[in-house]
Amino acid sequence: MTDSAVLALVRELIARPSVTPDDVDCQLLLAQRLEQAGFRCETIARGGVTNLWARRGSAGPLVVFAGHTDVVPPGPRDKWDSDPFVPTERDGYLYGRGAADMKSSIAAFVVAAEEFAAADPDHAGSIALLLTSDEEGPAVDGTVIVCNELQARGVQLDYCIVGEPTSSAVLGDTCKNGRRGSLSGRLTVKGIQGHVAYPHLARNPVHQLAPALAELAATEWDRGNEYFPPTTFQVSNLRAGTGATNVVPGEAAMLFNFRFSTASTPDGLKQRVHDLLDRHGLEYDLAWELGGEPFLTPRGTLTDALVDAIRAETGVAAELSTTGGTSDGRFIAKICPQVIEFGPGNATIHKVNERIELASLEPLKNIYRRTLENLLRPH
Repeated sequence: MTDSAVLALVRELIARPSVTPDDVDCQLLLAQRLEQAGFRCETIARGGVTNLWARRGSAGPLVVFAGHTDVVPPGPRDKWDSDPFVPTERDGYLYGRGAADMKSSIAAFVVAAEEFAAADPDHAGSIALLLTSDEEGPAVDGTVIVCNELQARGVQLDYCIVGEPTSSAVLGDTCKNGRRGSLSGRLTVKGIQGHVAYPHLARNPVHQLAPALAELAATEWDRGNEYFPPTTFQVSNLRAGTGATNVVPGEAAMLFNFRFSTASTPDGLKQRVHDLLDRHGLEYDLAWELGGEPFLTPRGTLTDALVDAIRAETGVAAELSTTGGTSDGRFIAKICPQVIEFGPGNATIHKVNERIELASLEPLKNIYRRTLENLLRPH
């Protein structure tokens, strides 16, 4: 049976069209509930972004649930079988933008915290929620701002569970105990424009780039490690020429990205790319953008608490994984030694007809509550 408290809260959240960075008072709704459960709530707003820091208790250890109330745009409304901001139950699923990413997780850990606090009002340690409306956007004025503020105050985070949708085939089969870093490059190779019939009077940057690109694509950047696959290099865009067939282009522009593990560093990858391009004798400009550094939580107290909670609730043996893109966990990991991501199925996130299985809502809430019990009521 679906837990009515979780379902009711998910429906309230989905009904608020909180397309990033507009929170549409999702966090106000949550803060009002959390205050009734003994949480002290603080809104930290900046640049049109709303962030909520809510804490119950003052002692350690501090267990944090983190997430985002913002969602991506729904896309063409006529492609949806029902209004994306009208929560709709159909065929055993709850449909709506944010159903999986990640309003169900937020509802589940809010209700889990309420139940835990009601059952043990004088519990050990502290529970907190860190919510932002800037995860799906630039992520400049969101979680990173709250983390900086908490660090400035000397607040010690011990464990953090980010409610990202991580499950694959069944609820609980996958947890993310780390994420790869993202390093992007914008390369411009300079040539000399000319007529294709007089190549000796021109210098073709595409021809010059080609052997360097082949080497970049064939390079083994690292071999990964116990938790991470090897670092990957991918070209996302390659452009040159004027559109004419008789003109040698004057420059070639390429966008590329590294998804890198803790086996490599941003500076190390940058240096290897520059060395390779220099060795090929290219005249070029290269601008870098570090989207996020990798983070990793090795097997330990937090992973054990969550994996045990999943097994007790569902019987599923969860796998620890570091696949996927970046998340706000990369910011939290800078001030919290143990960060893990866990949430519902991710098959429909960012898609038309995003949905979550209704039968997964209560187990999801129970897993979060059991994890709190494992961390704050150790056996």
